[in-house]
Amino acid sequence: MTENGNPFENRAALGRTEAQWREILSPEQFAVLREAGTERPFSGEYWDEYSPGTYYCRACGAELFSADTKFDARCGWPSFFAPLAEDRVVYIRDATLGMERVEVRCAACRSHLGHVFEGEGFGTPTDLRYCMNSVSLEFRPDAPGAPEDSDRD
Repeated sequence: MTENGNPFENRAALGRTEAQWREILSPEQFAVLREAGTERPFSGEYWDEYSPGTYYCRACGAELFSADTKFDARCGWPSFFAPLAEDRVVYIRDATLGMERVEVRCAACRSHLGHVFEGEGFGTPTDLRYCMNSVSLEFRPDAPGAPEDSDRD
């Protein structure tokens, strides 16, 4: 278990070489998580998943998003209005593809997750859309009959 109590988080992942990542991840996972690629819309396993649970970084296991913050942005990728906490992700200016965007990476292992967009009018509490790649995430449903976590707002 790590110092913050998350048994799934692997801070040792930050020191992995690209060769080690290639051994651990599938080619598609490597292309997205380590080379900042993007999966095709409506092709990932979580774009239309709305069960209660938590989304983790597929590379290192860090907890990133609660299903409570997931919403249907009709874009073909899992969309959230906030991470579990701001220290779970890092933001990087991205000027590739001729547009200005903000890349979102896992704070624990610096793997690419997707991008965050502001002011799109979805009516969420933050007016943000964290547009994530399914291949960057691992969803773990809440245990059946588990009480709702009142801290997840």
